[in-house]
Amino acid sequence: MSKAHIKKILVLAANPKNSSELRLGEEIREIDEGLRRSQHRKQFEMTFKLAVRLRDFYRHMLDIQPQIVHFSGHGIGEDGIALEDETGNVALVKADALAGMFKLFASKGVECVLLNA
Repeated sequence: MSKAHIKKILVLAANPKNSSELRLGEEIREIDEGLRRSQHRKQFEMTFKLAVRLRDFYRHMLDIQPQIVHFSGHGIGEDGIALEDETGNVALVKADALAGMFKLFASKGVECVLLNA
């Protein structure tokens, strides 16, 4: 399969230190194992990024240019999702800002977004 036909999956995870602990390692392991056991695994390339800050979020999206994005972390309802700030504490990304960002990235190839928050 040519590189042009491989779908890139970007898995982003954040568990700020002043939030309740999540079992992100286990979730990432399950995602990785599920894809590795799939008969279509050669059609995908997966990248994991942990302790994601807002600026990291944008950088990873631009650098990797994924077709599929999976976020694992805390959700705060209409207040959006919790990423990390420079000190590892909660930095909220409002739902409307998140929607606008993914709308922008949809024009750059993002086809699917999963928010496990």
